[in-house]
Amino acid sequence: MSKSTSPLGYRFPGGRYTIADWENWLLTDCTTAQALPENLAHPVSLFHVPILGAGTSIAELFEICGAEGPGSVGLDGYDWEYMHPLRVGVEYRMEGGIVRWENLVDERDQPYDSMSFSIEMFDGSELVARITNTWRFRRRKVVGA
Repeated sequence: MSKSTSPLGYRFPGGRYTIADWENWLLTDCTTAQALPENLAHPVSLFHVPILGAGTSIAELFEICGAEGPGSVGLDGYDWEYMHPLRVGVEYRMEGGIVRWENLVDERDQPYDSMSFSIEMFDGSELVARITNTWRFRRRKVVGA
């Protein structure tokens, strides 16, 4: 079975991100939702804002975790915690990293690695939101190993 090197404990560089008016409008429009009042940001922004704000990208996460090509990665779940509403035009500080890594085998005896990363969003020193996403990295079986 193929085993990748565990990136458990890897820390993202961290950084800052501000949700722009146009970005929030596009997210609201593409989900066919009504605009939220009082500059509230659409909740779906938590799919990309924390990753970008933490100084990484989906492509970098795939590389760090050793994705083996198209179709080898799947989303196993996400948990979004809101301590305060997200707002358009507020600069948020992000920090986080890879918090869980397991080498597993599925019901068809196919190897995969399960990874969770967590990113916290801050407004000043106040925690505003925390996301924890879990991804599956399918691995090829090594014949004769």
